[in-house]
Amino acid sequence: MAQYLLSIVQPVGEVPPPEDLEPVMAQLAALNEEMQAAGAWVFAAALHQPEASTVVRADGDGVLVTDGPYAEAKEFVGGFDVIEAEDLDQALVWAGKLARVLGGLPVEVRPVAQTF
Repeated sequence: MAQYLLSIVQPVGEVPPPEDLEPVMAQLAALNEEMQAAGAWVFAAALHQPEASTVVRADGDGVLVTDGPYAEAKEFVGGFDVIEAEDLDQALVWAGKLARVLGGLPVEVRPVAQTF
């Protein structure tokens, strides 16, 4: 089975209030349970907003550390799932279910080339 990264793309901005977010999180938990039962789920995580990031770059013999995202953008990867699927078509089915749970947020599907 191949692994696929399902990246959840969301707009930069305020986190929805709990009354809006809680039903989505419950549906997301149910989808994760469905993927686990099907043997597709490997790992999932939510990420903080881009301003919480730190960028590290090689700089000669040292490193340069800066606050904030690498690039300014209106959207960012807000979370991700790593799944196992027989092929891209099966991965796209899971991505479609994820996009529906997330109210239509885009989900980028990318095959994992290699694990270390």
